[in-house]
Amino acid sequence: MRQPAVYILASKPYGTLYVGVTSNLATRIDAHRSGAVDGFTKEHGVGRLVYVELHETMLEAIQREKRIKKWNRAWKLELIAKANPLWSDLSEQAF
Repeated sequence: MRQPAVYILASKPYGTLYVGVTSNLATRIDAHRSGAVDGFTKEHGVGRLVYVELHETMLEAIQREKRIKKWNRAWKLELIAKANPLWSDLSEQAF
């Protein structure tokens, strides 16, 4: 799926969180899960897609990602809980 998106990955429910932005969600999630790119998600085992927002433009998505990254943890947890109360892995639904 090629569409600008902001996403949040978690290691487990209420676990370690990662906020990212991409224009190709399926490819990006695969890269996180396979450990193809060294970094935070590989080091912390973060691979469960728990939140997705689709945007019209990449600029909008980048701006939203930057805002969410500045939020405190409680706000991020609330955002996820409202959209995905069971903390289900959304990757099968998103693609």
